[in-house]
Amino acid sequence: MKKILLTFIIGILIYSCSATKTGKEKTRYFDENNVEISKSKFNRIRSTNKLLDIPGDSVNHKKLTLREKRGKINDRKSLELLLEKATDRELDSDKPIVIIYYPGKDLCNSSGTTNTEWIKSWYGQLEDGLNQVAQVKPLYIFKDNDGLEKYNGILNWKKDPEKTIERLFFEYHYPCSSFVVISKNGDYISYFGEFGKEYVWEATQIMNK
Repeated sequence: MKKILLTFIIGILIYSCSATKTGKEKTRYFDENNVEISKSKFNRIRSTNKLLDIPGDSVNHKKLTLREKRGKINDRKSLELLLEKATDRELDSDKPIVIIYYPGKDLCNSSGTTNTEWIKSWYGQLEDGLNQVAQVKPLYIFKDNDGLEKYNGILNWKKDPEKTIERLFFEYHYPCSSFVVISKNGDYISYFGEFGKEYVWEATQIMNK
């Protein structure tokens, strides 16, 4: 009985030491090229707001990522049909598709204004600018609708069909919201995290050529 008790106590001590060691494991920091850097350099780069931080390959890893990505999808037509079905809107195959993407509630989009008039004005200006640039209206797509209550009666958000937008353009949960503009040929510009109206207008102008 004493041997069993002793073995049990030793097991608890070993587990406790192991858990403490894991809990104290230091956070490691990486730049956008996955090269490890110091915490101070990481914070200095992040403070410029030119890059975002995202989870790395392990729970104690933090990584920087560029805020803009350019690429090409192979089958814009299929995406177009999927979005038309999800939003009940017909899209023009010769014009860019502009998507404002909401990833779900986070610290960034939870701290914004809930003033209805301000929200209505901001998105009204966004849509007016897009109409001038390319005669298009954005699609508002969400992954998780928690936190979208402040847009009630202002914007018509639709669920990401089959998680397609997330899979194609938004690998991680980027804070606040993001956007992507897709040209008629399938070329795209995506921008991660909080953005200004001007960024959407500029990307749309580029993708409208």
